[in-house]
Amino acid sequence: MSLIRPFAGLRPKPDYAAAVVAPPYDVLNTAEARAMAAGRPYSFLHISKPEIDLPEGTDPYSPQVYAKAKENLDSMLQQQILFQDDQPCYYLYRLIMGEHVQTGLVAAASVPDYDTNRIRKHEFTRPDKEDDRVNQIDALNAQTGPVFLTYRHDNRIDALVQQVCAGQPEYDLTAADGIRHTIWVVKDEAVIAELTQRFDTMNCLYIADGHHRSAAASRVAASRMQQNAGHSGEESYNYFLTVIFPDNQMKILDYNRVVKDLNGMDKETFLQAIGERFAVQPEPQAVKPGKSGEYGMYLAGRWYRLTIKQNLIPQDDPVKRLDVSLLQDNLIEPVLGISDPRRDKRIDFVGGIRGLGELEKRVNSGEMAAAFSLHATTLDNLMAVADAGEVMPPKSTWFEPKLADGLVSHVLDL
Repeated sequence: MSLIRPFAGLRPKPDYAAAVVAPPYDVLNTAEARAMAAGRPYSFLHISKPEIDLPEGTDPYSPQVYAKAKENLDSMLQQQILFQDDQPCYYLYRLIMGEHVQTGLVAAASVPDYDTNRIRKHEFTRPDKEDDRVNQIDALNAQTGPVFLTYRHDNRIDALVQQVCAGQPEYDLTAADGIRHTIWVVKDEAVIAELTQRFDTMNCLYIADGHHRSAAASRVAASRMQQNAGHSGEESYNYFLTVIFPDNQMKILDYNRVVKDLNGMDKETFLQAIGERFAVQPEPQAVKPGKSGEYGMYLAGRWYRLTIKQNLIPQDDPVKRLDVSLLQDNLIEPVLGISDPRRDKRIDFVGGIRGLGELEKRVNSGEMAAAFSLHATTLDNLMAVADAGEVMPPKSTWFEPKLADGLVSHVLDL
């Protein structure tokens, strides 16, 4: 089996692409999806969030929701809003957000390589979220949400991508959030063969986002393999839908923290406790950390710059030396008493796309007592953790821009 291979994508007719394109299924709640899809009968949200077409209060994990997804997909196929390519292709997918540009390869990636950690993970998954994606894949007989992968950039792949992107794109549209999405279809057999070969020489790929979708694809493949007496390894269920970007084009934003209270301390006691492990410097304006080991803190209407003491930074542990870990291990747990940030309701997380003003707003409103801005986790950090077979703390990375749902999906063998 190859690490990646082309596939016959399920996608919208070009005239309908702008009507179909939708945000990823997991960035909207049901109410937001219902509002966004109102008056848009072809929005992919009718497939990725099908509870919006059922009575309010419907359990989004109930069997009728997955059945509705299948019904909506079949309807869009029958209306010829969606169609499947008649030959295996690769697709190039360019995202433009402001001045930032990144171009990735849409490909089917090997489930066995995921299972053996050649496609490397860095997060734990939750069984309930895995179950949801398994049920969705089984109901649709397709993977509709792409997994976001990255690789150490390769000059020859860059040249092939540039060659294809010089041609006419299949889709070129700007979504409601201002992100521009452009897709090229790669049908040239020589280009396909060289892309496949170049990726086959790589030691590994890395999951940036989409751990639940990856884990679900693995479970579906294992189930279908058991049911298929003639299993060969070439069936489409042995591969999963991905978009693969070079590491030097990826954009990771900060993932910041807000806390509800100071664990029973007043402001001065809290600052004194922090000062045991951090240098604390008041600042006249919002603090966006410029380097690892530095943090901003917004407390009682004022910003502070926190710098962790160097002797507290482990040198040989790729997880413990992450900025999110240093803050957790030296302030959030020992000072604030929050030992399980994954489940503790006293802490919340704010993606960097929302800006530092959102941190001030959450504190000034009285909802939160303090906010912490972090230096963004780097891709080198992520790769080091994944290479070590370790897991990052929750809410360590926030990738922007986000991949859209609906532009290319991967149909499975029954």
